[in-house]
Amino acid sequence: MKWIVNFTRSAGKQTKKLSKSAFESLRLLVKDLEFNGPAPGEGWDNYSKLKGSKNRDLRHCHLIKGKPTYVCCWEVIDKKIRIIEVYYAGTHERAPY
Repeated sequence: MKWIVNFTRSAGKQTKKLSKSAFESLRLLVKDLEFNGPAPGEGWDNYSKLKGSKNRDLRHCHLIKGKPTYVCCWEVIDKKIRIIEVYYAGTHERAPY
């Protein structure tokens, strides 16, 4: 069963500012999240759960390394219904962690 991947309004706007290669990596990540769930695995650089909030399941990975480095951050909203929400897609410098 596939997962549902939604974007917050701000993340949707951020995707329009990504470079072409970062956007393609994001597209591949979203497909991976839809089919494999919130833990896309070792194929994504620097994938990890984010620490900080005990009540939220926050995760991130790097889309493209270099200057600038692009990252994607998402939250597992509901494991039973299988909903993931991307809340940030952009440069590492502005990432909310």
